[in-house]
Amino acid sequence: MNETIAAIATPLQEGAISIIRMSGDEAISIADKICTLKLTDVPANSIRYGFIVDPQSQMKVDEVLISVFRSPKTFTTEDIVEINCHGGVYITRQILKLCLANGARLATRGEFTQRAFLNGRIDLTQAEAVNDMIEADNHANAQMAMQGIRGSIRRLLDPLINDILNIIANIEVNIDYPEYDDVVQLTNDLLLPMARSWVMKIDEILKRSESGRLIKEGIQTAIVGKPNVGKSSLLNALLEEEKAIVTDIAGTTRDIVEGNIQLGNFTLHLIDTAGIRDTDDTVEKIGIERSLKAIENAQLVIVVLDGSRPLDQEDEQLLAMTEEKTRIILYNKRDLMEKTNEEHLTVCAANGEIDPLLTRLHELYDKHLIALKEPSLANERQSGLMMKARRCMETAIEAMEAGYELDLITIDIQEAYTALKEILGEVHREDLLDALFSNFCLGK
Repeated sequence: MNETIAAIATPLQEGAISIIRMSGDEAISIADKICTLKLTDVPANSIRYGFIVDPQSQMKVDEVLISVFRSPKTFTTEDIVEINCHGGVYITRQILKLCLANGARLATRGEFTQRAFLNGRIDLTQAEAVNDMIEADNHANAQMAMQGIRGSIRRLLDPLINDILNIIANIEVNIDYPEYDDVVQLTNDLLLPMARSWVMKIDEILKRSESGRLIKEGIQTAIVGKPNVGKSSLLNALLEEEKAIVTDIAGTTRDIVEGNIQLGNFTLHLIDTAGIRDTDDTVEKIGIERSLKAIENAQLVIVVLDGSRPLDQEDEQLLAMTEEKTRIILYNKRDLMEKTNEEHLTVCAANGEIDPLLTRLHELYDKHLIALKEPSLANERQSGLMMKARRCMETAIEAMEAGYELDLITIDIQEAYTALKEILGEVHREDLLDALFSNFCLGK
């Protein structure tokens, strides 16, 4: 990390302002070469007005404001210079070229944040939260990203790490001084209760993290039913637009139609599937096969039934098919019902009267908003390592219950400890870091 890096930190398109960012030991001296200012004596956290100049031709390139931040109190802990220029694509690129021609190297994706991590300014979960903030598309996602940037996951993990160290310390003392404690009594009275309590804490975190995942990624929702029960009308009512074609001809929807809606702090990824029935139509069969696949992959299934008619065999088959899924059974065409059953969830999708469905959706998912109030893991990498730590501790508990030697048991507990440290990036592989930071944008 001895090289000074540079990149455009703002979108490369026409706008009011563009920012070229440099970080490294030579950042200030490189900027000094290409501007009309003497930046070497400028105090930290200050901004100066001047011009960018081509050192070769001495021609002025642009009128700029230059911000100077000095190590170690910067994002990367290195010297940082940010050149605020006019937001033209040509001018922005010209200034970047001058930075590169005078000693800087073009930064790779996410390299500024990677340096912040490698220099100890932030942990790996905070680095991931930076990217989450950039990609946040609603208030809830931004709120969870802000928690991560402020170190919420470290505060979540530190007590668990300390508990493991306490377990290991008790084992090590017994191994080094076996005459002081009875091994069986130590295991039953101290180690097993501590390990079981630790697993319970992990389970609670994993449960809360599933809530966070639903908020962050949204809920894959399949709308299913026989042909002509009003699935497409329901999709249109939810989206408040004419996304799907609606006719009174059964089988109008022959392929999957998709759309997204924001339900408070949740996003529903809606899929309107082809009507499921027995058919000899080749094209319709393909659509039905895709519908069955959509049901299999869905996190929520909305089963739409025609409330104006008695259930038939195909309805019963569909109900049986979705029995193991999280589902909402919806009776549509309320306007055509002779009488309504209070136990049924009834709507009239064609008229946009779907409030009972929206209420039920909130009842199902508002409980997951706990992830906005309490720290939770932010992605599959973190959850996967947490589950690995849990498996290791479960193996250790089984070994304790079987009466294994303590020095063998400690191997699994050490692996649980390592998995938690890996979440924070305090134990890491270089190839995994490269893959993670490659998802960032340039200049970040």
